[in-house]
Amino acid sequence: MSRTLEILERLIGFDTVSARSNLDLIDYVEDLLRGAGFAVTRIGDPEAAKAGLFARIGPEGAGVLLSAHSDVVPVEGQRWTRDPFRLGDEGGRLYGRGSTDMKGFLAAMLAMAEAAAARPLREPLKLSISYDEEVGCLGMARMIGALPQVLGRPRAAIVGEPTQMRVAIGHKGKQALRAVCLGEAGHSALAPRFVNALHGAAEVILGLRRIQAELAATGARDRAYDIPYSTVHVGWMSGGTALNIVPDRAEILFEIRHLAAEAPEALVARTRAMAAGIAGVGIEILNRYPGLDTDPQAEVVRLVRALTDDAPATKVAFGTEAGFFAGLGIPTVVCGPGSMEGQGHKPDEYIDRDQLDACDRMLAALLGTLC
Repeated sequence: MSRTLEILERLIGFDTVSARSNLDLIDYVEDLLRGAGFAVTRIGDPEAAKAGLFARIGPEGAGVLLSAHSDVVPVEGQRWTRDPFRLGDEGGRLYGRGSTDMKGFLAAMLAMAEAAAARPLREPLKLSISYDEEVGCLGMARMIGALPQVLGRPRAAIVGEPTQMRVAIGHKGKQALRAVCLGEAGHSALAPRFVNALHGAAEVILGLRRIQAELAATGARDRAYDIPYSTVHVGWMSGGTALNIVPDRAEILFEIRHLAAEAPEALVARTRAMAAGIAGVGIEILNRYPGLDTDPQAEVVRLVRALTDDAPATKVAFGTEAGFFAGLGIPTVVCGPGSMEGQGHKPDEYIDRDQLDACDRMLAALLGTLC
């Protein structure tokens, strides 16, 4: 585990909050992988100082893909009792922003990659390191088109998001949307003569709540999830400039998290049909990522369960990049160290040493299957 800890200390030291560049971390990882003999392809972002990596080592063939993202969520506004970008080691816990989500897995993955360089591989090991996962999987959405040419089609993919080392075979997909409500500005003393954009926004929110109630009552069900139906959530509303001015514009940001059994296009169409009955309202999609719904009898599930403690497969509430790989026909699961519920996105984020050790054991056993 010592090499994993060395790498984790370096990774935590890079401030890769999604709003900032990740290039220093990518430079470090690319140098490490090239030094270990990997063929590395950098995928630069066309608009920002960011990049992701695809890498491979070993003979030709399908092989296995390991996937991690490099960005982390912000620390501003949180009450940290330690430097979030310096690895702390106390009482069996390893502290630092991203230690759980998900630089812990990335460190273990890179340590395993170095070990692979000294082993006689009979099939290739392939790696994916992305960016901007925390803001809607934007980086992977831009990278995924290059994967077939660079890495081919692996026989299995493991996305190392924190699942406490349980094999996860599913999560909901997500659509992030904006509703813009237009009205007419005017003096509030004459308010009834004008169209108040905030009133339209309120009607949209009520309409979204009705759709949510319908989904809860009659929508598709998957009892593997804590919330077994698709959900509609309003997270932000803004409008108005002063109390004595009728607002002429209001905006709402909302999301749909959908089960595999419900087509996201149909759910978006329902929100647009609802909004069509409200004057001055338009809805646009901001970003989206696919869900994951892997067959529990798939070979990748049996493989990763055998590499861990063979606990029954589960499904997770949070989204990942796994659906992008599954969309290319790559059998995919999510399995990684740490607890998203317990530590993800929280101040004084940490990962338990025994979780990281369990991840190292899983990856060492995986490497054995490739040799």
